[in-house]
Amino acid sequence: MPSHISVNGTQITVTTIEDKDYISLTDMLKAKDGDFFISDWLRNRNTVEFLGIWEQIHNPDFNYGEFAIIKSQAGLNSYKISVKEWVAKTNAIGLKATAGRYGGTYAYKDIAFEFGMWISPEFKIYLIKEFERLKAEEQRQLGWDIKRNLAKINYRIHTDAIKENLIPPQLTPQQINQVYASEADMLNVALFGMTAKEWRDRNPDLKGNIRDYANVSQLVCLSNMENLNAVFIGDGMPQPERLAKLNAIAISQMKLLTEDHRVSALEEKHAALLPKDGGEKP
Repeated sequence: MPSHISVNGTQITVTTIEDKDYISLTDMLKAKDGDFFISDWLRNRNTVEFLGIWEQIHNPDFNYGEFAIIKSQAGLNSYKISVKEWVAKTNAIGLKATAGRYGGTYAYKDIAFEFGMWISPEFKIYLIKEFERLKAEEQRQLGWDIKRNLAKINYRIHTDAIKENLIPPQLTPQQINQVYASEADMLNVALFGMTAKEWRDRNPDLKGNIRDYANVSQLVCLSNMENLNAVFIGDGMPQPERLAKLNAIAISQMKLLTEDHRVSALEEKHAALLPKDGGEKP
């Protein structure tokens, strides 16, 4: 379902095409004074050069031969080209001409911002501001959806019968009897099979820590283990015994989680919220 933003009183459609954000140039054109068409912008030589550079960077299938012909004619009085012709001749991906209820001409956000400059510098600035506000709101809502679904998944763990199957590595007697300096490291060993230091030694090029790279299933399991560990500590259970129990629990719960179709749907959403550089979470 497309989203909408308001720029200086003009309602503009934002849609997703092949997992990319595209903005309606048809809607944006309503904000330009006078009787203009998108083809007027497309016939400008500077526009053609900009589109060509963008396609060269983002589109490996761009038709350079046809682009060269179009570029040589751009700016001439006799030159005119539609979006459909531009796409058909050059195999461009930055512009889309669609039909249907939300039909019209759409452009990838970079190109839409450039089109906004053709309308007016002020319009471009407000367009970028509103687009960024929309994306921030989508990220906030995405985070809420993940938390809500994690609660549902957690409920299943506590109500379904536990199935036996090894997901995390089963610990050796040597690992179980080793004394760990912190409870956090003990939980890391129970779930991941290694301490934080061992993970850093194995992944020197990655930033952050082992938990920064945990997936949704592991984060749910880790949260449950932290609660259970607190109970075990209150019962006076020695660390080796707690570690053995928690490792067995991690194995059982991870089996359940990896079979839950809701987890699979959340994995991609969770990945989108992780820092791109692998830095530590706040």
